[in-house]
Amino acid sequence: MDLIEKFENGKQTIGTFLHTKSLPVIEALGFSGMDFVAVDMEHAPLSTDEVSGYLTAAKAAGLPAIVRVSSGSRENILHMLDAGADGIIVPNISTVDEVKELVKHAKFMPVGERGFCPTRDGGWGFAEHAQGPLTEYMEYANKNTLLLPQCETTGCLEHIEEITAIEGVDGILIGPFDLSISMGIPGEFGNPLHVKAIKRILEACKKNGKLAMLFVGNTARGRQAFEEGFDSVIYGLDLSVLVEIYKKAVSEIKAE
Repeated sequence: MDLIEKFENGKQTIGTFLHTKSLPVIEALGFSGMDFVAVDMEHAPLSTDEVSGYLTAAKAAGLPAIVRVSSGSRENILHMLDAGADGIIVPNISTVDEVKELVKHAKFMPVGERGFCPTRDGGWGFAEHAQGPLTEYMEYANKNTLLLPQCETTGCLEHIEEITAIEGVDGILIGPFDLSISMGIPGEFGNPLHVKAIKRILEACKKNGKLAMLFVGNTARGRQAFEEGFDSVIYGLDLSVLVEIYKKAVSEIKAE
């Protein structure tokens, strides 16, 4: 069952951000029970060629892979979708018009204006879903690749009801850190204003039938997010999780 099927069937999903330049890490995550990996081109120095290799490794591991691009340009979105990304996260969105442009880049007609070429996502034209009429492939791609604008600015928050209602937007990833900074309350996740903002985004997603995803820095917040009704969480960064695990091991081994 892929990510979209899990969402449609009410299954909650967990992923993590990849920052390491390592194919074996992708392969290892395939054994972790994670539902997906989010390859982060915004905050990690990853090239298009490197990410293309990670997408191949993820597919071989049976692990759905979403890419967070550095910006919402046509080039960034198109390259990652053509390379086989199961979804695209676009950071730093502020306006409704920006989101409408993202839909143009990420979705084929009649929803958007994505450019066509027989590339990896369709097995260069030989995958089962790409062998029929072009219209069938376009419909398949529109349904089976996620477009997830990231709500992390006050501008996006102020227009979240309209943004989540846009056809072609499949869901929203909330970036709680940057959202708190944009709101002038950096890191104050318990601040009533921040709590209210998170709830507002969640409710907008639910109202419009869109995937509600939240970045969480610890497992307790992840459990809480699921209890609140979020469909998906991205738990931590691979490097920070690695440090946490080894710190815990060192502490336990050296415990007196």
